[in-house]
Amino acid sequence: MIGKAMQDAISEQINKELFSSYLYLSMVAYFETSNLPGFAHWMRIQEAEEREHAMKLYDFILERGGTVALKAIAAPKAQWASPMQVFEEAAAHEAMISASINSLYETALQEKDYPAQIMLQWFISEQVEEEKNAAEILASLKMIEARETAVLQLDHQLSKRGGD
Repeated sequence: MIGKAMQDAISEQINKELFSSYLYLSMVAYFETSNLPGFAHWMRIQEAEEREHAMKLYDFILERGGTVALKAIAAPKAQWASPMQVFEEAAAHEAMISASINSLYETALQEKDYPAQIMLQWFISEQVEEEKNAAEILASLKMIEARETAVLQLDHQLSKRGGD
């Protein structure tokens, strides 16, 4: 049985993961309306991953005999000045999610919730990848900042991302 403190903390994380999904879906719309289908494709896959993360946490609570407490999801931002600004925000958002996962792990340690600690190890590793991916794209955008053709090349490259 999952303890109340852990259950509540994971429910909060579910909300953050669902907000991440919403945020990335909003970024998809921005890229679609900016005629950058490759960027939109990359973000669609990112959005789906965030939903999967939320469901992994959701199922974990249920498997442990807990109750999921869903809360309202805040509306995400809808406009950005450039693809670089989108990825700056995505990188900052992933850093915030990493900090939240780390805090959740601390709660699992305090609660001596060993199953949660094991499950959260996956999320900790996943966040290393998430931050790396956003940082790499941001670094590429910084290198090509003023060249429209280079942005289109990167857009084409991003369209090749496969879903897991």
